[in-house]
Amino acid sequence: MTTLTIDAAKAQAKALRQALQAAGTPVSHAQALELVARQHGARDWNTLSARLDRQTDTPGLALGDRVTGRYLGQAYSGKIVGLSGPAGHRQVEIALDQPVDTVRFESFSNLRRRIRGTVNADGRSQRRTSDGEPQLTVAKAPA
Repeated sequence: MTTLTIDAAKAQAKALRQALQAAGTPVSHAQALELVARQHGARDWNTLSARLDRQTDTPGLALGDRVTGRYLGQAYSGKIVGLSGPAGHRQVEIALDQPVDTVRFESFSNLRRRIRGTVNADGRSQRRTSDGEPQLTVAKAPA
């Protein structure tokens, strides 16, 4: 059994659209995509597309994953609540279990409950802190 890819699902939608057209029931390409998504147990095309994209995502990050890492030098743990973009350039939003203080001065604080950033295939941001460390690192939390 082969694994379904986005390209294969799109090809199925194209074939379905052509077959329905030949049978006298024309449907749009978008409607055919929605039908293929339902055939594969997804609520809609966006859900199926995200599921298939997640299968090929290099770091293996997905919505709802528990993650750990460092943000501006501070250790954190949390849950992914936002994820977009292609593998190797993922925009991630994380709801933290405990707020992280992003300021290193004792005279004031800036507590964050959510953090956002863009990470590469290794789960590291290209942006760096003044000491050369990645601003954000993301890894799946141990089970």
